[in-house]
Amino acid sequence: MIFELRTYTLKPGTAPIVAKNAGTIARDIRGDNYGKLEGYWLTEIGPLNQVMHLWSYSDLNERAKLRAALGENSRWGSEYLPLIREYLIRQDIRILNPVVGPNKPASEGNIYELRNYRLRPGAMKTWCGHFVDALPVREKYSKIVGLWSTDSGQPNEVCHIWSYPDLNARAAARGGAMGDAGWQAFLKKGGPLIEEMWSTVMLPAPHSPLK
Repeated sequence: MIFELRTYTLKPGTAPIVAKNAGTIARDIRGDNYGKLEGYWLTEIGPLNQVMHLWSYSDLNERAKLRAALGENSRWGSEYLPLIREYLIRQDIRILNPVVGPNKPASEGNIYELRNYRLRPGAMKTWCGHFVDALPVREKYSKIVGLWSTDSGQPNEVCHIWSYPDLNARAAARGGAMGDAGWQAFLKKGGPLIEEMWSTVMLPAPHSPLK
C-alpha cells in the first residue's frame, strides 16, 4: 500500500470553491475508482489558501494505471478540470509509505494537524523506530491518525497527522505530552535527528472520509 498527499496552493479566497467542486463534480466522476480518497482538508493555520488530499493505492503501478485511466475519462477533462485550473498556483505531491495507520478518529467534527519533519539523511528508520516505541505514551493524550515516511517529493521526511476536537484540546494534549517523562525520553532520542519541522492545522471538507 502507498499513499499520495497532494497539496494545491490556490489563489486567495478560492480554496472553498475548489473543495466544493472536488466534493461534488469530482467525486461524482471518479468516486474511489481511480484511487481511494482517505481525506480532504482546507488549511487553516500555517500555509494558507491550500487544499490537501490524501489518496491510497495498492502500489505505484496501480497509481500509474489508475491516473492514466482518469486522464482518459472525458468527463474529468471536460467537466471538472476547467472548474479548478484558473485557481491553481502550484501543485505539490508526496508519495508516502505507511508506518502507522491511517486510523479513523472515534468521533467526527475534528480539526487535523499535519506535522512534517525533515530528518538528517539516513535517520528515517531510527527516528521512526523511536517514535513507534514511544507512541503509546503520546497516545495517552491524543490518538494519531497516521504516520508516513516519504518516498518521493521530499526525501528524508516523515509526515504525521493528528486529530483533535478543537484547538483547546490540541493545546491540552500537547501540553500533557510535553510534561510526560516517557515522551521527554523520546524527544531526547528523536529530536537530534530532526533538521526542520512544519505544522499545518487543517479543517476537513464536507466530503472528506476523515472528519
